[in-house]
Amino acid sequence: MSLYDTLLQSQQEARKNHEQERLSILQVALAAIKNEKINKQKDLSDADVVSVIGKQIKQLRDALVDFEKAQRSDLVDKTKKEIELLSVYVPRQLSEDEIRPIAKEVISALPPGSTPNFGSVMGMVMQKVKGQADGATVQKIVKELLV
Repeated sequence: MSLYDTLLQSQQEARKNHEQERLSILQVALAAIKNEKINKQKDLSDADVVSVIGKQIKQLRDALVDFEKAQRSDLVDKTKKEIELLSVYVPRQLSEDEIRPIAKEVISALPPGSTPNFGSVMGMVMQKVKGQADGATVQKIVKELLV
């Protein structure tokens, strides 16, 4: 069963069980997936669906920071629940300690004597951790290692 089908099934379960909050979150995610499907004009693979959900989680995390700054505890709690619910459908995110050796490996694989280019190192690390790490976290680690 594809990830998209799993999301549809979860949506149906939420509808049957009258879980309005969960249903609402799943509907937003499914709408974003359908929009991406229309934009690409083809069926999406599980990796594409994970990418769309990952973008949604990133948007929610960005909003969470703003809500915390504004001391809106009601919105903070709601957003945390949304992130938690959507996180079930994406692979586990790597920690900084798990990303650091991957970045070191990429840097050490560069030709000897060449100056490591931040953009190329970032690109190679992101390819290795695709869908498993946030770009901001990878960027922080790569900057640390290149300084």
